Amino acid sequence: MPGEEGKVDWYALSKELHRFYGGKIETIPKVPVRRVKDFAIWYTPGVAEPSRIIARNPDESFELTSRWNTIAVVSDGTRVLGLGSIGPEGAYPVMEGKALIFKFLGGVDAVPLVHRARDPEKFLELLENVEPSFGGINLEDIESPKCFYLLEEARKRLEIPVWHDDQQGTAAATLAGLINAVKLVGKDLRKARIVLIGAGAANVALYRLLKAYGVDVGNVAVLDSRGVLHPDREDIDKLMVRNPWKYQIAVETKGAGLRPGAGPGEALVGADIVVAASKPGPGVIKKEWVAKMAKGAIVFAEANPVPEIWPWEAKEAGAAIVATGRSDLPNQVNNSLVFPGVFRGVLDVRARGITDEMAIAAAEEIARYAEEKGLREDYIIPTMEEWDLYPRVAAAVAAKAVEQGLARRTTTYREELERAREIIARVRAKYEKLWESGLIPKPPVDYERG
Repeated sequence: MPGEEGKVDWYALSKELHRFYGGKIETIPKVPVRRVKDFAIWYTPGVAEPSRIIARNPDESFELTSRWNTIAVVSDGTRVLGLGSIGPEGAYPVMEGKALIFKFLGGVDAVPLVHRARDPEKFLELLENVEPSFGGINLEDIESPKCFYLLEEARKRLEIPVWHDDQQGTAAATLAGLINAVKLVGKDLRKARIVLIGAGAANVALYRLLKAYGVDVGNVAVLDSRGVLHPDREDIDKLMVRNPWKYQIAVETKGAGLRPGAGPGEALVGADIVVAASKPGPGVIKKEWVAKMAKGAIVFAEANPVPEIWPWEAKEAGAAIVATGRSDLPNQVNNSLVFPGVFRGVLDVRARGITDEMAIAAAEEIARYAEEKGLREDYIIPTMEEWDLYPRVAAAVAAKAVEQGLARRTTTYREELERAREIIARVRAKYEKLWESGLIPKPPVDYERG
């Protein structure tokens, strides 16, 4: 079956290498230290002068310290990958892996910050308390609907960019894929009939981006496990209290013309697009449902490790374009295409926040990059190996931050493109030198066998 990983036991290999290396990231100096007297510059007594300057104007911390390029990857461990609520210690390897990707693809220094503050207000208080140490916050692996409240409130309370990758990252990557998919089938995304299966972090954020992009929300049906979100659904009053984000969708979309509680089979009749971000399949989306979609149907089945419907099954049912969340299948919808460049851009302009418009700018740049390479049914979105994408995303986001008045430092698209290219290239060059010199030890197993 396509996608089988052969004889490699990725779990065992990962465990062995994590134990061998003792984690994935470290902190090393970036300034010259050639003699003991150099510490008089970097520490006492010389450091007193930068401290005095920052005390008078805290924004100088973005110029005189590493804060300008440092973010926190923050999680309470309540919804980790496909593992569920495994606690902060269990979440740490994932946050550390995220930090590795931030550095390698975006040149961003990221610090894993896992904690036990499960209460939303205590969580927010923690973010407010550590804000002076960071240039941005990446929220990660937090249970729904708490994640929606945390993102909304943190964006209001903090004067640095706050991003929830399970929401904005996945939504922006999905939007990028949809922008190009509709081009191949000759449809208008803003007028398309769209069904979102699953009303968790990714699809609630996608709905918000689609609305901001100009999509007619009256054509968007959003389904949770009880059917389409509809203002006349029997649990609507409970939703208003327990999940106001679902409630808002129900009120705004009016169920996209479907009856209250209609299921996916009914919702997909005549639909142009379905985006599923629900539970692993196969069989969550049935072939007979796809067969009833409009001609030129677009199917995004993003659950991992097994998509809601296998791509070949969707194709057999008549789908024109299919995307999944898997790296071993065509058209991987991958939030790693988004967050490294987004943070590179916002950090370089010392942004005060990240807006939906900035996420859309990232999605449009990703879509434009793939279109320039040449769109095909099996290539509607770039892959992580296309390194030159990330500086372009950074430039698009930085320019939008300046346009929206959220940047402490102004720049142009072209200026940021060159700056981001230089920063990311320097990180990769440093890594290559460390690897080639043996300062990063060679692993005790055949690392290339997979």
